[in-house]
Amino acid sequence: MQTAKRLDGIGEYYFSRKLREIDALNREGQPVINLGIGSPDLPPHPDVIRVLQEEAARPHVHAYQSYKGSPVLRAAMSNWYREWYGVSLHPDTEILPLIGSKEGILHICMTYLNEGDEVLIPNPGYPTYNSAVRLAGGTVVTYELREENDWHPDFNELQLLDLARVKLMFVNYPHMPTGRVPDAVFFEELVRFAEKNDILIVHDNPYSFILNDHPSSLLRVPGAKSVVLELNSLSKSQNMAGWRIGMLCGAQERINEVLRFKSNMDSGMFLPVQLAAAKALQLGKEWYDAVNEVYRQRRVKAFELLDLLDCRYADGQAGMFVWAKVPGKWTSGYELSDAVLQQSRVFLTPGGIFGSAGDLYVRVSLCSTTETFEESIRRIRTSFKSETHV
Repeated sequence: MQTAKRLDGIGEYYFSRKLREIDALNREGQPVINLGIGSPDLPPHPDVIRVLQEEAARPHVHAYQSYKGSPVLRAAMSNWYREWYGVSLHPDTEILPLIGSKEGILHICMTYLNEGDEVLIPNPGYPTYNSAVRLAGGTVVTYELREENDWHPDFNELQLLDLARVKLMFVNYPHMPTGRVPDAVFFEELVRFAEKNDILIVHDNPYSFILNDHPSSLLRVPGAKSVVLELNSLSKSQNMAGWRIGMLCGAQERINEVLRFKSNMDSGMFLPVQLAAAKALQLGKEWYDAVNEVYRQRRVKAFELLDLLDCRYADGQAGMFVWAKVPGKWTSGYELSDAVLQQSRVFLTPGGIFGSAGDLYVRVSLCSTTETFEESIRRIRTSFKSETHV
């Protein structure tokens, strides 16, 4: 039995392989501190869990659900967008709940891409964009993001490309992995670029509430609905990563097109999960402030850890990571990551897994306690004391 050709060139997800290596070290009695993966360690709000428990105990909630999601959840998503982003979305026609926004990435690619269609993918960027395009039969065209350009695409460079076969463009701001926060001017430029070149922008927006005082949506730009689909998620902002709750937002025509594919792939989401998610979307500013205060304290420790390694970073990053450039004595982020793992039993993500433009960087996740960061700092200070400025 041979695998399908669509899997040619698509390897196992990096973190899947790395976790096996870490597990092997753990089994050898060498416990590893994992500062790599961005899986929130904080729980959802207690009221959200209470709604899940109460609704799951009801006898009538265990049947198949609507492919378009519960009206209660769609209404909550619509209200959330209006309150926090200033964007009006019709709950019946312009919102499609997803079983996590990651599935939406593939749904979009499968909906729109034919063999040979091209897609603009950021470098560095989320590796799933690349995989989803290839699985759908599309061709990846990377566009490089550079620190000297504030990790924004260079629209002049993009216009020099042959864009005739480009159908989609993936963007993600606040950006992962660099933490770059967008501004209104950039979002307007992005929409105008899409209009000029007849490209559908897919904006992946899960980090807008984390260490960011001004959550923003690309759909707020006038005319954006005609050229933008936006993915969003409760994984980060509501600490509900394992619940798999996301959403796709955009014009009615686009939502209906994606639904044609999605409705053949799943049978809806467990209703109590949807109702609990609706409750999560009703939480006020105090919820986001409390979550961000925890991340701010952890970010201070992450900066301290990176200072020990002589890494350079911007202190205004959004999201649940810190992106840092490795010092010149290391040839790449991979080399530094491997050295820290072997010598200190601390795992930092090498930036190169997000694309070649990230080769000289590492990424530190803030999804660990301050006590865990302090132990990581102690280990690194001990094992690298002759190699750092400490």
